[in-house]
Amino acid sequence: MGKLTGKVAIVAGAGRGIGRATAELFAAEGAKVAVLSLTPANVNAVVAHIQSKGGTALGVVCDLSFGEQIAEAVAKVVRTFGGIDVLVNVAFDPTVVHSSILDLSVEQLQRNFDMGPIAYLRTMQACYPYLKASGEGRVINFASLAGILGMSPYGPYNLAKEAIRALTRSAAREWGPDNITVNNLLPVADTWGASPDTPPPTNALGRFGSPEDDVAPVVLFLASSDSRFITGSSLTPDGGQIIDSAR
Repeated sequence: MGKLTGKVAIVAGAGRGIGRATAELFAAEGAKVAVLSLTPANVNAVVAHIQSKGGTALGVVCDLSFGEQIAEAVAKVVRTFGGIDVLVNVAFDPTVVHSSILDLSVEQLQRNFDMGPIAYLRTMQACYPYLKASGEGRVINFASLAGILGMSPYGPYNLAKEAIRALTRSAAREWGPDNITVNNLLPVADTWGASPDTPPPTNALGRFGSPEDDVAPVVLFLASSDSRFITGSSLTPDGGQIIDSAR
């Protein structure tokens, strides 16, 4: 028996990196997994990999910046699998995250919000009735240490990610009576591959995390019954980089 046997999970942003690693681990732990992402080739690749390992997966191509597509995706998952127990929000648009505060445009900031807290809010609202019906619903949102540390030049990304943390805390308080836990994850992981231009890690462990080995298992913990008494929290699989914020 896996930790998620009999559960239905949506991973929004499962086409690559941490999202893909999470979807594949969830399936290996017995969940029926809905793989949501914008790029059809990525969706198909993740679903094929899960199925090749004997898991159950549903691919849904979805632009998470559009509320209508989110609603349609959630409805498709419920029609196919009968409900939703776990929602993971990991998607963002990596092409718009860099800007100084001085040069930041409202349009660029809006895109970060559309793919971040607004998209997360919409998926959470669409999934809420099913998470409540589950009796032990789980929501895991991805924020970032960048917002806490005020990293530069990530102004729009920082603003959007801190809004996700506020959304998570608010929902955790409101949805607690429904036995739904809502938590944040703030990882530091290698999702870009080795490059001579990549700055060295500055965390206590001296390395970037692995999506498969260091981050996805923490998402699994938050999705499982092991975390049933944790809500409104921000977990940091970051190798100790959060220590910098205590100075």
